[in-house]
Formats: sequence, structure tokens, C-alpha cells
Amino acid sequence: MGAYGLIRINMELLPHAHSIFSPWFMIVGTVQIIYAASTSPGQRNLKKRIAYSSVSHMGFIILGIGSITDTGLNGAVLQIISHGLISAALFFLAGTSYDRIRFAYLDEMGGLAIPIPKIFTLFSILSMASLALPGMSGFVAELIVFFGIITSQKFFLMPKIVITFVMAIGMILTPIYSLSMLDIKISIRIWILMHLHPDSNFAITN
Repeated sequence: MGAYGLIRINMELLPHAHSIFSPWFMIVGTVQIIYAASTSPGQRNLKKRIAYSSVSHMGFIILGIGSITDTGLNGAVLQIISHGLISAALFFLAGTSYDRIRFAYLDEMGGLAIPIPKIFTLFSILSMASLALPGMSGFVAELIVFFGIITSQKFFLMPKIVITFVMAIGMILTPIYSLSMLDIKISIRIWILMHLHPDSNFAITN
């Protein structure tokens, strides 16, 4: 809602003020990406990690709005839609998994593939979408925001390079906390055991 308000009120009703404060939007968005992406891996609670990743992705929206280009604005709007759907689905699956296994911390889960394989599959797909895997909506939105910043006439070359570098760091950190949410190594190993050794004592409850 805040990002939508920035577009509808700041950009449309107060375009001159938006142009003046656009460098501050770029600074806030840049700090937001790095801070949230760097603190998210330290969160052991599943919902907290999703929340911090959500804050990091909101930074790309702020950068797209602050770029003052049609391309950046299109990327920001697409990121609003994409991020809203993906984050809502991740929070829903986090709550559903807690209702099924009664564990909220990643260290206690030890892989979701045994007790809740269907939820684990959906969670894996949405995590890939959240980390902006090529071909998914998050990747397209962040790529459009990136081109919007590069083609912006508002900023000089050096600030563009710094912002692009920070965006790259955020994109590198995103798979770290997204894939660790799945406890991917344990989950893949369990999946292999379940399918190669069907007579094992692994129980599937859904």
C-alpha cells in the first residue's frame, strides 16, 4: 500500500517534489536491500526470515519509483504485484506448515520433505520465484527496474554504478536466505531416500 501511495500521490499529484526527493528514495532503497538481505540469514524463525526478505524486495520497488523513468516505474509496479502474491503465499505456507508440524524455527524442522511433502514442493517453487529465478515474475520485475536505473537521466554515471553494484549484492544474498529456508540439502537427501527406497519407514502425512 505504501508503494502504491508513492506512485499515486507522490508521482502524480506532487511530481516536482517527487523529483527533488528521488535521490533520497534511491538511498533508502539501496540501504533497504543490503540491510534486510544481510540480516535475513540470521533469522531462525521461518516467518521472520520471510518478513526480512520481503523488506529487501521492497527496496527494488523504491529504486524503481525513484528512478523517474517509465521503465523503472513499470518494473516497480510489476514487482509490487509479484512480490505481493509471492510473499502472501509464502506466509500462508509458513502458517500451514506450523499447523502441521508445530515447529516455527528452521533448526527444529530439519527438512520439510518428510512430514509435509506437498507443502514443501509449493514452498520450493515460491522460494525460487522469490529469489528472482530467470523466467519467473520476480526476475522480470527486477530486470526492468535495473534497466530503468541505467537509462535514467536524473543521475550521474557513478551513482548508477554504485546502485547497480548494491542491487547485484542483494541478488547474490537472496538465494542464500531463500534456499536455506528449505534446508535444501536435508530435504533433497530425504526425497531421494523416499523414492529409491520405498520400503523405508518414512511416513508421509499429507
